[in-house]
Formats: sequence, structure tokens, C-alpha cells
Amino acid sequence: MQRVVVTGYGLVTPLGSHVEEVWELICAGKSGIRQSKVAGNGIVPVSIAGECIDFSIRDYIPARDANRIEPFTQYAVAASIDAVRSSGLDFSVLDKDRCAVIIGSGIGGLNEFETQHTRLITKGASRVSPFAIPKIMPNSAAGNVSIYFGLTGASYAVSSACATSSNAIIDAVRMIRLGEADIILTGGSESATTLLGVAGFAAMHALSMRNDDPEGASRPFDRDRDGFVLSDGCGMLVLESYEHAVKRGAAILGEIIGFGMSSDGTHITQPDENGIGAMKAIKKSLVDAGVENSDIDYINAHGTSTVLGDITETRAIKLAFGDWSYKIPISSTKSQIGHLLGGSGAVETIFCLLTIRDGVIPPTINLENPDPECDLDYTPLNAREYKVKTVLSNSFGFGGHNASLVVSALR
Repeated sequence: MQRVVVTGYGLVTPLGSHVEEVWELICAGKSGIRQSKVAGNGIVPVSIAGECIDFSIRDYIPARDANRIEPFTQYAVAASIDAVRSSGLDFSVLDKDRCAVIIGSGIGGLNEFETQHTRLITKGASRVSPFAIPKIMPNSAAGNVSIYFGLTGASYAVSSACATSSNAIIDAVRMIRLGEADIILTGGSESATTLLGVAGFAAMHALSMRNDDPEGASRPFDRDRDGFVLSDGCGMLVLESYEHAVKRGAAILGEIIGFGMSSDGTHITQPDENGIGAMKAIKKSLVDAGVENSDIDYINAHGTSTVLGDITETRAIKLAFGDWSYKIPISSTKSQIGHLLGGSGAVETIFCLLTIRDGVIPPTINLENPDPECDLDYTPLNAREYKVKTVLSNSFGFGGHNASLVVSALR
């Protein structure tokens, strides 16, 4: 079975689009949550979001091409270009049939859906754009990335709400392990900070209502948390078989050594409050990785800042690790960039790799008054220097989807 390593990464987040700059801001405890340009108009009750306001797709592709793809696809194309650049790959000398693309999105082209629906109702069917469907479809990101690089291996989308990009990474790991591909561009992308997106999540009472305190709104594990902050962005990784990476002399950034998946099987939006479903995904990932509880040096928590979700994850970690759970540093980087839905898992996997590289655990900002039911070490307020070799990353989504990844330094 082939080992799976990471040789490149790229991202787009509310804190920026350059990995090293974003990581510096994360470690410094900065927030990317602001008053929303889209939602801050009084139409919807929530006026804060994590928008990628400094991002420009025209830094990557011509305007004519950019106008034909949705923001979530733009993010994926840009992050993929940066990931390939960082990997040193030259597809012109590789077997493109052995290069695949797996990119997920929890919602897909919500911006275009709203725009074209308005045109249909106000101007008639003849005014609906011929690009509407290609822009809306969730597989647009995977298709456009494979087209950009001319890759002819498998190309498809994954959609499992907030577990989406972790599931995409898991699919990629499986393919490489089985020898079905040498290189896979994988991750997830989202652009749901639209009026419908914000209104829909607000109607579920899922979003923070701290409209007057954007930077303090996402506060995982804090007793005063009141919901997550909806954000846009993308994370993309170049996964490669260890053998292929070594053969071409690639710089290896880390290794994906294990994964686990499960379903709660209880409710379409609320997690299993006992944490059993999430615990099963965690335990499966440790078994798959061949590691013990004590081998995990850090957990990048799902930690969305919802009342029930944070308690549930705390219970799951305790069930999985027992007494060792109190000895593991944990943090939620969603406290700084909000919840990117289908993009979260991949972005957080990148942060895990950087945690290993630099020996710095990012903080959970805004954790000023810990919830008594969330009593683990959540690295409150400030980053911490800590030697890290093996990391667990959790992603749990609406629908009861649970996915956990174990990431390590090259063994």
C-alpha cells in the first residue's frame, strides 16, 4: 500500500490568500471576521461574515475566463495554482492519466443561483445565462481545475456539508494508497456568504448574532458563544505517493497517515449530543494510522462556536482519548476565520501541517470564559510553542457526517 504525502498547498481565506501570511496572522491571533459587504444591508438579521475581500481571481486567470466561473470555483482554481507552484510540479513531463482532481463544496454556486433566479422571475427565461448551470454545479471546481492543468485522471466532487473537504482528502488518500493515481489535487471550496446563505443559516439559529462585535463573534468553547460565523474560502493540497515524490525530488511537507469516518444517524442538523458518532470517526482514524492515544500531540478541533456542537466535540474527544484528552493541546482556528463549510477541513489540514513544521499551536481566540462543559486544554487566546509530530483534525457536518484525519511529520 502506497504512503501518501503532501507536497504542496494553497488557500484562500478571510485573512488572505498567501499561506505564509495567513499562518503568521493565525499565530498572532488575528481575526478575519468583518461587517459583511453582502449581508450588512439590513435585509438579513446577521451582518457579519468572513469574506475574502482582498482576493482577486484576475491575479491568476484572464478576466474573460474568470467571469464564467463562480467565486467558489475561482477560489479553487487560485488555491490549486498556488498549491502546484509550491509543489514544484511540472505536469508537462508527467503522465496526466495518473493525476486526479477531487474537490468538494458543501453548497456550490449559491451566488449564481440567486442571480439567475432573480433574472428568471423579473426578466423571463430568455435572460437566464447559458453559463448558469456550469457555474452552479458543485463539481464546477473539480472540472475547471482539471481543465486548467489538462489533467485526465479521475475528476469529481464530494459534498458532505462541513465534512466535505476532509472527505475529499480521504478519497484522495484511498486512491493513492491503492495505486490508482500518483498525484491528486484535493480540497474544498465555498462561497455561501450570500443573502440566501446568511438568511438560511440565520433561520436555523446557527449563526452568531454579535453584529456589533465581528472579531469577537466566533468564540469556540466559550460559555458566551452563540453560533458560528459564515465564511468563504478554499484549501487545496497536492497529495502524492511517497515513492513518486521521492523519485522527483519533491520537498515533502507532511504525511496523511490515517482517516476515519462515521455517521451520527440521529438528526439532519444537530449532532449526536453524546458524541458517540464523532468518537467513532476519531477512533477509526487512530486505528488506521496505527497510532496510540498518547501519540497525538495536538487536535485541530471542528470547534464551530455553536452551543451544542462544541459540547458534543468535547464529549467525543473524552470518549476517544479517556484521561489522555486532558493532556492534548486543542484549538479551533475557526475562532479566527469563521466557518468555511465545505472548505474548512482542507484549510485546517494545512494549518495542521504548519503546526508540525513550526512547532506552534495556533490559539483559540475569544475564549475568555470557558464553558464548564468544555473543560479541555483549548489553547485560549495566545499561540503556544510546542513540539508537534502527529496531529488529529476533526470535521463534522450537517447530516451527521463525521470525518477525522491524522497528519504527521514525515516518518
